[in-house]
Amino acid sequence: MYYHPFMEYIHRQIEGSLSKCMETFSSVVVTGPRQSGKSTLLIHMLPDYRYITLDDPVTRERALYDPRLFLSTVGAYVILDEIQWAPHLMSYIKMEIDRQRDKKGIYVFTGSQQFPLMKGLSDSLAGRIAILELLPLSHSEKKSYLAFRNTLSALSDAALRGSYPELTVNRSMDAQMWFGSYVQTYLERDVRTLARVGNILDFQRFIQLLAGRCSQLLNMTHLANEIGVSVPTIKNWISILEASGIIFLLPPYHSNLGKRIVKSPKVYFLDIGLVCYLTGIKDQDHLLNGPMAGPLFENFCIQETVKRFCNRGQKANIYFMRTGAGLEVDIIIEESFNRMMAVEVKLTKTPNTSMGSNLRRFRRVFEAFDVHKSIILSLTDESFPMGNNIFSSSLDDYLAQI
Repeated sequence: MYYHPFMEYIHRQIEGSLSKCMETFSSVVVTGPRQSGKSTLLIHMLPDYRYITLDDPVTRERALYDPRLFLSTVGAYVILDEIQWAPHLMSYIKMEIDRQRDKKGIYVFTGSQQFPLMKGLSDSLAGRIAILELLPLSHSEKKSYLAFRNTLSALSDAALRGSYPELTVNRSMDAQMWFGSYVQTYLERDVRTLARVGNILDFQRFIQLLAGRCSQLLNMTHLANEIGVSVPTIKNWISILEASGIIFLLPPYHSNLGKRIVKSPKVYFLDIGLVCYLTGIKDQDHLLNGPMAGPLFENFCIQETVKRFCNRGQKANIYFMRTGAGLEVDIIIEESFNRMMAVEVKLTKTPNTSMGSNLRRFRRVFEAFDVHKSIILSLTDESFPMGNNIFSSSLDDYLAQI
């Protein structure tokens, strides 16, 4: 993302984590999907740093042709944007960092595509670099800027306009046109150039099919049969979407449960605006009354949960539960060994006690677990107890607890 000096800046929750990393490590990389605001964040947070983008072909050629001269020219305390275009720089940067081991925050990188980037970082800068992931704007970040009336309006905005900063700030921009350009740029630059996917049309169809299956168990065999490719190809394509910050795979909870649980992960997109674009949902009636209404709200809750952890620089220790006997819990947040929060997601503004049946059953079946919070997460804007240690929670209150 090119930094736009006239675009209004929205404060990001990851700022605190970034500041701590800058004080602790010699270098920091901020990864994340295209247009999530990485460059804007760093330029705002580090106004005294020099900003160099390797998206510029002239600059990239200099870095490729003579890396030592390039690094001596840019100096220390520099932001190197889109470092994945010159991963070979890492070995030279390592030498510079080792020469100045007492200094912190010498180099700051961004990378919107993680395949060559992560390999270069792990090979060259192990122990010398902090890795943060910046996703599109969180619900809390958008709320501070747009002042949503309620959770329903927040859901509608996230679905019909997405949560990318440019669409949030520039309300006159056509969201459909923006997402069309976004998908094309992603396919042509990241997928074709860096991930080396051969058939882009098949890959695009794959993304659309996957969007229609958000919040469902991942079935690679079915996807392979529908597109006419092999299961290993689907597995590779899934890894591409996951590594580039497009999707999140929610694993099943597995602690000492043996064969009683479903083993496949569930697939979620990290921005439901992209899901709605790919599936043709363009208005609130289709959003709330169409067949994807429930899955989209569940996806929205998962994406906001993941963002909450990423903005603190933490791994998202979240899971789901589904047993062969039909017991399912949408979200399990593991806070420590066998201590967890269990959450059921319901697309309703009127939660009732019957909606907590799976939570009650889960506590009975797995009584050895310390389920200290059981929550029904819905469109309600008020939180209240529902008996049997189950609470109805608004989105804001839920996010504040994790």
